[in-house]
Amino acid sequence: MRSRPAGPAILPAAAPSAALSAALSAALLGSLAADAAAQQWPSRPIRFIINSAPGGAPDIIGRLVAQPLSERIGQQIVVDNRAGASGIIAAELVARAAPDGYTTLLGATTIFAMLPAMRSKLPYDVERDFAPVSLLASAANVVVVNGALPVKTVSDLIALAKSRPLLYASAGTGTPAHLAGEMMNLAAGLKMGHVPYKGAGPALADVLAGQVHLIITSPIAAAPHLAGGRVRMIATTGAARDPLLPDLPPVADTLRGYEITQWWGMVVPAKTPTAIVRQLNAGIGEVLKQPELRERLTQQGAVLEGGTPERFAKFIAAERTRLGAIIRQAGITLQD
Repeated sequence: MRSRPAGPAILPAAAPSAALSAALSAALLGSLAADAAAQQWPSRPIRFIINSAPGGAPDIIGRLVAQPLSERIGQQIVVDNRAGASGIIAAELVARAAPDGYTTLLGATTIFAMLPAMRSKLPYDVERDFAPVSLLASAANVVVVNGALPVKTVSDLIALAKSRPLLYASAGTGTPAHLAGEMMNLAAGLKMGHVPYKGAGPALADVLAGQVHLIITSPIAAAPHLAGGRVRMIATTGAARDPLLPDLPPVADTLRGYEITQWWGMVVPAKTPTAIVRQLNAGIGEVLKQPELRERLTQQGAVLEGGTPERFAKFIAAERTRLGAIIRQAGITLQD
């Protein structure tokens, strides 16, 4: 009887090295700790870092969201205003915070989509250092001209700007209003001059006085001055007609593809446990459904957004690409 050939030898598994065992143990313990933290969250107050002084648009939106969200999650929410440096101070603070769900950033278009294209160095990286939670709200701005200017439409403005020098004001170099003006220059082939101010208030004051010809700003800022006829709103800056300003056409009706809105969203430090991000997103989603909040934000000229963390991540990436291309084409830079 012929013997069967010997099969492959089955060797005992090699014992993992001490280094590998330590790494596996650390990973397991880290995962268990993250799971435990997520299950206990929130067990203490949460800090909302907001990149504006009290009274600014991010501050208003943050405080409107903070109170009902605090009631829903059962923990105090502390609003911490960290204005300055176009939002860089607030963004850096959150980027370096512990990823435990107790420090959040309520930031705007400038932080996430504009500054990366305007500065060669930033103390944070949008993709590496943050985990998106939710888009909160957005708002179209309005094109506001001095009342004495013979302009009632965007077409009128373009024709006048081609016949004589015009100046547009902004709240400062690198702000959404600055970008909006340069977008109009590029789209219409204009050379309107930019006059930066230290804030929207003084910029609008000089439009009222006729020192500059126009500004692209929030309807909330412009509204108190409309009754006297010293300024006139001629268009909005969204892609389509704004439901809050149904009588105003969008600039895009005249300049195809023109769109710039301000938007605000919440992020947390990268590596925050996914379960905490989901809980925070769910709480915000419920808050944004409240009719009272919707009404109050509408009064501020804003439209509620919401959505998943994944949706917000894709939105940030798309805005960075779109606005970054325009910023580079316009040559807008800020000193590092």
